[in-house]
Amino acid sequence: MNKYLRYIVLFFGIIMSIHALSQDTTATKNTGKLIEFLSAESYNIKKIDSVDFLILVGHVKIKQGNTFLFGDSIIVNTTKNSLEGFGNVHINDADSVHTYADYLIYNGNTKKAKLRKHVKLTDGRGTLTTDSLDYDVSVKIGVYKKGGKLVRNKTIIKSTEGVYYGITRDVLFRNKVSLIDPENSIFTDTLEYNTYSQLANFISPSKIISGSRIIKTKNGNYNLGTKKGYLYERSSIDDSSYFFIADEMAIDDSLGLGEFRGNAVYKSKDSLSFDLLANNIKTNRNKDILLATELPVLLIKQPKDTMYISADTLYSGRLSDLKRKMPRARAKEGVLQDSSLNKYFEAFHHVKIYSDSMQAVADSLFYGLADSTIRLHNNPILWVNQNQITGDTIYMHLNNRKAEQLRILNNAMAISPVDSTDYFNQLKGNTIIVDFIDGKIQQMQTKGSAENIYFATDNDEKFIGVNQSNAQIITIQFEQDEPAKIIYINQLTGKMTPLYDVPKSELKFKNFKWWNDLQPKTKFDILSPKANQ
Repeated sequence: MNKYLRYIVLFFGIIMSIHALSQDTTATKNTGKLIEFLSAESYNIKKIDSVDFLILVGHVKIKQGNTFLFGDSIIVNTTKNSLEGFGNVHINDADSVHTYADYLIYNGNTKKAKLRKHVKLTDGRGTLTTDSLDYDVSVKIGVYKKGGKLVRNKTIIKSTEGVYYGITRDVLFRNKVSLIDPENSIFTDTLEYNTYSQLANFISPSKIISGSRIIKTKNGNYNLGTKKGYLYERSSIDDSSYFFIADEMAIDDSLGLGEFRGNAVYKSKDSLSFDLLANNIKTNRNKDILLATELPVLLIKQPKDTMYISADTLYSGRLSDLKRKMPRARAKEGVLQDSSLNKYFEAFHHVKIYSDSMQAVADSLFYGLADSTIRLHNNPILWVNQNQITGDTIYMHLNNRKAEQLRILNNAMAISPVDSTDYFNQLKGNTIIVDFIDGKIQQMQTKGSAENIYFATDNDEKFIGVNQSNAQIITIQFEQDEPAKIIYINQLTGKMTPLYDVPKSELKFKNFKWWNDLQPKTKFDILSPKANQ
């Protein structure tokens, strides 16, 4: 179009706008803006049924306020302040939001557009494609109901229905929603996604698949850019090696971190077969770390005799990452190469242990899986059947998660009540070793300054007297969890005294203490909120 023709067209456009205003003031009185013709390669004017039509062809450019419309050809209804666009239609409202289509119907009074065939909407960050989009230019809201796809970098989101909010850059996807990117696949019925922040909000039951990990949630969000997410309403994580469920979750996949709050449950899937319960669990997947606080309980699962361990704090990490040497490790060479065994647990303060066959309390605990040994420190007390065992340190060696041997080191003492009386059989020395078979005591041996107080009875279970003995080694053999034979080795001294001839002060060792009130009687004693107080 030459310069002269352009002026003529512009003049004509002004005349037509004035004519439209005079013809139908009702149609435009609420808008204040008429469609303005800016340029085209050719034009034509037609009047049909008293309606004026401006036919524009070739690189058409039209304006309404701050809104610009482009197309290969556009027909303007100057009477109704509307238009139809054909071929390479383009709408822009003087911002970063652009819409494209093959066909357009636009109402200048309502500023609503119907875009059809090969529709594309882009805001500079994401591109939405569909075959049918209704777009409100005034509020920058677009709606599709026959399938659409949003692409942002390598993220692809599909749904049957969707609503695009141009002001906030949010897209609400509904019905058969799928989000696929190189690291995640998300499937849900309703998803809200922001094209700028890359924040995805889950407002219906959703499944997130990332490698071997499957997350299920009904309420939460995940940022595909920062790899951080917050999940609510009892969400779960199912991985190849563990299962996690909690009231609330915070995850940071960029650093491999997680925090799980409110009735959190961690279930291992490897050969260890353990569960961890707490109101707060923090994890580091990259370093294989667990930190549990707020009433934590560790369950070492067995077919018939699960062991429950509670404390103020429970911690788990890799043995190979320990800065200190694991004490008296019995692990075989190369055992740490097995990832399932390259692990340890620590418990701090108010440690309690319960199983049907054994109970214990201590101030701290160390459990190394490489040598299957639980170590109890700082005033540990352990109960096996009717036997109370104390010492400076107690080592519990497990085999297939069952007690195989106890080693009580320094100031070792074992006490057991004699039936329903106030008398107690007692054994003490530098070290006590207790051997088990199938969870039952087979032998108890004391080494180093061994002493024994034993209440002897006859066949009628009547007291004969009190045996007070000393030796280098004292061994007690058991049958059906009851003492059956006592063996004394080296430097034996002792005496048998009628019960009523023994002073009451000599019926108990000097450091005798019976801690029955501290013994966990059931698993609920360590699961209750007051258990660790």
